[in-house]
Amino acid sequence: MTDHRTDAHLDTGLLSPVRVGSPVEAAVGDTAWLQAMLDAEAALVRAQARCGTVPAAAAAAITRAARAEHLDVRALALAARETANPVVGLVGALTARVAAESPGAAEYVHRGSTSQDVFDTGAMLVAARALALITADLRAVAEAFGDLAAGHRDTTMAGRTLALHAVPTTFGLKAAGWRQLALEAAERLDRVAGGGLPVALGGAAGTLAGYLQYAGEGADPAAVLDGLVTAFAEETGLAVPVLPWHALRTPIADLGAALAHTAGALGKIAADVLVLARTEVGEAAEPTAAGRGVSSAMPHKRNPVLATMIRSAALQVPALASVLVQCLATEDERSAGVWHAEWQPLRECLRLVGGAAHTAAELARGLTVDPERMRTNLGVTGGRIVSERVSAVLAPLLGKAAAKDLLTLASLRAAESARPLTEVLAGLPQLAGVLTPAELAGLLDPAGYTGVAGALVDRALSDRDRHPLRADDTAAVRHERAPDGPDRP
Repeated sequence: MTDHRTDAHLDTGLLSPVRVGSPVEAAVGDTAWLQAMLDAEAALVRAQARCGTVPAAAAAAITRAARAEHLDVRALALAARETANPVVGLVGALTARVAAESPGAAEYVHRGSTSQDVFDTGAMLVAARALALITADLRAVAEAFGDLAAGHRDTTMAGRTLALHAVPTTFGLKAAGWRQLALEAAERLDRVAGGGLPVALGGAAGTLAGYLQYAGEGADPAAVLDGLVTAFAEETGLAVPVLPWHALRTPIADLGAALAHTAGALGKIAADVLVLARTEVGEAAEPTAAGRGVSSAMPHKRNPVLATMIRSAALQVPALASVLVQCLATEDERSAGVWHAEWQPLRECLRLVGGAAHTAAELARGLTVDPERMRTNLGVTGGRIVSERVSAVLAPLLGKAAAKDLLTLASLRAAESARPLTEVLAGLPQLAGVLTPAELAGLLDPAGYTGVAGALVDRALSDRDRHPLRADDTAAVRHERAPDGPDRP
């Protein structure tokens, strides 16, 4: 029997299927985080070399050594128990690695720096790399739903409020709303990535004193500040902060808020799909795949697992992000426990949102729609779904209150007797000679009462040229399910 005890510490994602196998899982894993901190160390020493305080050869040697595969991530994790952060052990291991290749360069590792400079810059690098994956998936979601919205611009379906049929709407408008949510989430993440992910450079207590000291006697403080921070930002591709942010945690809080919004946006889409996929609703279905959605006990079931996983992430991320926001209330120039409390919730937010966005792209690309079932469901109330329209038509003839009371009474009688609303209305003496049977039938056609849904879809999709997919995004093929036959392209 194989002994798996040595892997007992690994988080394989057994309890978090939404992010398993997704691109973001690797982008925020322990090895990726270690590499990001090493990238921060290497970028910092290259920045110092550009400023003339470190020999270029030493910076090159440190950069060559700063590879995660050279270090034991588990050993560093265990060592972190003795220092409450992983950077101390990382610096020691990196210094030893550099010394083995270039002894003279070893003294320049982490020169003038502090653990939080390296960890926070590494966290911003991890976030930047994860956000690039997430926003690409969000735009793929938007593209797929844009196609569905255009294709079903006028496909009438029941609008539902408080779980019940309200008035007719269109699937095109619903899909356009899903698209809008994905776009707004991508735009929020783009704003964070475009300027809200700064390098961390403050030294031991946010004064950059160590960096200034190593710059040499007589160094101009303003020149050291501007030159080093700018060079560090350029080396990492991150933003230049106004002030060191060791104790000013706005970048983390903003990132958490944007991720919580994204999770919620995707969760709304998933919740809608779960309703539409119900057996008694049957208006949409997730894409099929071998073994997907099977039940351990019921052979007939094909569960909506993609929407289920997305929704699970949507329920977790806001709670995790709240930890990041409350960490704004930190004390002194570096906190005891508050800074440390951010790390795991931030990583979990990134990988849950990344998994949800990747799953949503698969869902959006393969979602099947059943217009015939939508038409059938529109008839469930026997025309009562458009009672508002009839009331509005009768208001000028009978008075607004009287018309509403009449339709309320007629709707109640129709429900109790299981008769169509048009039949009940035709028998009311108050309407004798007011509306012909043909006029009543026309008013009770749900397709004639979708308001400006079509115009709203057109307006929502008018910006499609401004939101193109990247060249490496996969084009989606849409499917519409025939009433009694196989999917057709």
